[in-house]
Amino acid sequence: MDTPGNARASRSGQTGQVPELPEVQALVDFLAERAVGHVLSRIDVASISVLKTFDPPITSLAGLTVTGTARHGKFLDLDVDGLHLITHLSRAGWLHWRDELPAIPPKPGKGPIALRVHLDSGAGFDLTEAGTQKRLAVYAVRDPADVPGIARLGPDPLADNFTVDQFAELLAGNRTQIKGLLRDQGVIAGIGNAYSDEILHVAKMSPYRLASSLEPGDVQLLYDSIRDTLTDAVVRAAGLQAGELKTEKKLGMRVHGRAGEKCPVCGDTVREVSFATSFLDYCPTCQTGGKPLADRRMSRLLK
Repeated sequence: MDTPGNARASRSGQTGQVPELPEVQALVDFLAERAVGHVLSRIDVASISVLKTFDPPITSLAGLTVTGTARHGKFLDLDVDGLHLITHLSRAGWLHWRDELPAIPPKPGKGPIALRVHLDSGAGFDLTEAGTQKRLAVYAVRDPADVPGIARLGPDPLADNFTVDQFAELLAGNRTQIKGLLRDQGVIAGIGNAYSDEILHVAKMSPYRLASSLEPGDVQLLYDSIRDTLTDAVVRAAGLQAGELKTEKKLGMRVHGRAGEKCPVCGDTVREVSFATSFLDYCPTCQTGGKPLADRRMSRLLK
C-alpha cells in the first residue's frame, strides 16, 4: 500500500513526464532527422481504439514518402506526401524509436503498443500507452485542421507573431485563474500542467490569481516567463534521443513534481495542491506572499 508521500511522488513523477510543447517539438525534430525522405512502408494497428478517423484509411499512407514533420500545440504531425499522420500522446502515450523493427506485427490487445510505423530503412517507431485510461489518439487526415483539437488551438506561444499585445488581449476581461488559462489549449497551445507551474514560479505569481487582474507590467512579466521557460526547455531537449526526453523534463523542473523539496530560488519548501485528477506545485514565498494555498482534497479529509 502506498503511503501519502509515495503516492505523491508517483503521481508527480508520472504527470511531470507528460509530453508538452518542448518534448513534442523535440520529437518532431527527432523524426525530421530520421524519417523524412523515407517511404512509410507499413503501419501495424495493435489497438483500433487509438484511431480517431477512417477517411482516408490509415493503410493509404503505406507506400508514400515522409516529406516533413510539424507540431501543432501538443500534436505531432508527420506529413506523408500530403496526407498527415497526426498523434496526440495525451497523459501516458509515448513514441519509441527503433533502428530495426520486428517483422512480425504486434499482437492486438497485448502489451502497451498501440500502433507501429515501419519505414523502408527497416527502422521506425512504436506508439505506446501505459495505464488503464486510454487517451492516445492517432488521426490520418488530408489537412491538420481536420483534427478537431488542432482546429480549436489558440496561438503558439513561441511563434514569432505571438506578441505581448496579443497575449494581453487573451487575458483582458478573463476571470479564469491564471493556472487554468495557461493550460487551456483554446487560449494558448502547448502548455500543460508541468510547464504552467514552472512559468508561474518564474513569474512569481499565484496560480489562483485571476487573469483579468493582471496589470500591464504583470502581463509583460508573464509573457516573458512563458517565452523564456519554454525556450529554455526546447533548448535542453534539442538533440536528445526520444527515450531521454522524459528524464530531461523531470530533471529540469524547478517546482513541478518537487513538493517537499527546497525552492531553488528562496529555499522555502515547495508545496502541492491536489485535485481529483491532477495537482499543482508552487513556492509560497515566491508566489503567494508566504501563505500556503488550501489543499482542497486534504481539507475534505480533515473535516
